Parts: sequence; structure tokens; C-alpha cells
Amino acid sequence: MAVEEPPQDPELPPDPRLESLDERLKRAQEKEALRDRKGQGDPNYRIGQLVLSHLVGAPIGGFVIGFALDRWLGTKPWLMLVMLFLGFAVGVMNVIRISKTPPGTGPGAGT
Repeated sequence: MAVEEPPQDPELPPDPRLESLDERLKRAQEKEALRDRKGQGDPNYRIGQLVLSHLVGAPIGGFVIGFALDRWLGTKPWLMLVMLFLGFAVGVMNVIRISKTPPGTGPGAGT
């Protein structure tokens, strides 16, 4: 048993409202693309911020974790110092890892 297809609508004349909407949408998309390109910023600046955050954040994180462990285990200042130096080492290793990534790839890249 074959099912008949529904009849097609007759060809309607183009609606000027839809054409106007298409034009406005196209202009808005072009403006948005231009604004996105301007907001990208310098990729080198982003990589610099990433390096700075690793060099500052890793030792601070190590200090905080070491301080908490010292208070919990009663080993004042030893775990704090060990974790602080471990944080410095991790920060430097992250900077080396970032410096080895080719330009245009990785977390600081513009695209």
C-alpha cells in the first residue's frame, strides 16, 4: 500500500520582511565577528600571564598545603618548607612545559 505525499504548496512570492531580516542578521553577524577578533588580545600576553600564574600559584599552593599538614601533624615548619620548595619546582616545570609548546597551540594560544 503506497502512501501519497502531501501536495506541495504553490510557489509564494518572496517576502520583503524575510529579506530585510536576512540583511540585518548578516550585518549583526559581521559586527559580532569583528568584535570577537578585537577581543582576542595578544597571545604572547596570555602566555606571559599563564607563566606568571604558574610561578606564583604553585608555591602559594604548596605553602598552604604544607602549612595545613604541619598544623594537622604537628611538624612545624618542615612540611611547609618541603611543600613550598616542591611548589617552586612544579611551577618551574610547568614554565618549561609551556615554553616547549609551539606557538599557536596550547592554553595561551589565540585560536
